[in-house]
Amino acid sequence: MYKQPMLRDGALKGKTVLVTGGGTGLGKSMSKYFLQLGANVIISSRKLDVIKNTAEELSKETGAKCLAVQCDVRNYEEVENVLKEGITSFGKIDVLVNNAAGNFISPTERLSHRAFDSVVDIVLKGSYNCTLALGKYWIENKIAGNVMSIVTTYAWTGSGYVVPSACAKAGVLALTRSLAVEWGKYGIRLNAIAPGPFPTEGAWSRLLPPDMKEEFDLTKKIPLGRIGDHQELANIAAYLISDYAGFVNGEVITIDGGEWLKGAGEFNMLEKVPKQMWDMMEMMRKKK
Repeated sequence: MYKQPMLRDGALKGKTVLVTGGGTGLGKSMSKYFLQLGANVIISSRKLDVIKNTAEELSKETGAKCLAVQCDVRNYEEVENVLKEGITSFGKIDVLVNNAAGNFISPTERLSHRAFDSVVDIVLKGSYNCTLALGKYWIENKIAGNVMSIVTTYAWTGSGYVVPSACAKAGVLALTRSLAVEWGKYGIRLNAIAPGPFPTEGAWSRLLPPDMKEEFDLTKKIPLGRIGDHQELANIAAYLISDYAGFVNGEVITIDGGEWLKGAGEFNMLEKVPKQMWDMMEMMRKKK
């Protein structure tokens, strides 16, 4: 596994990046790498204490400035406030990373409509609130902005037991591809990343059923036989928001070790057939 940073030093120098849900998990990992590459970073979350601690930690580690602004992405006025705070601190905002999310596993019939709303509002409404606010700002000020959204592979396949998330992520994917075409004339690019398993202690412990770790061993679902490392995803995220990806627009990059392809293939379960049985089947076929 190659865990080293990918881009050259200073690759994001002069850029200001807003990362929603940047206080923990993948948002924190991406924010750290953006700072290391010379960007100014704004992290937002509903939990002010979390993002304040993260901002202080990342600023100390990287020597760059990380600004924490409390924001519930479901409320458009709060998103506008983040935009205002960011411009006041850094002069402008160049990049939006739609990372804030919510999810849980459950049979759909067990969900209340409020539970469904809570996921869709954070993921889909939050993403279009932020995208719309930043897009209006960029167009008005003739800034060639950049949106990078975190989706998921089941955004295009769907998935049982995470139906609100599947609906919301599919919407973010459609938003990305639609605006990549519509706003391209303004120099605004929109792309997405569809990660496979990149476990974080908090999120994954809440998602997976207790006492069933063996049955839900993620590495067994992935052809490469391992989970992802946060730096691997941060590398792709940094590339997509950098000028190196200036001609990449409306694209979704999957980084999952082949997981969704393995699940999609009709006969992929035949990997469980032992060698002796294959030998026997081959002999029977040749006899016929």
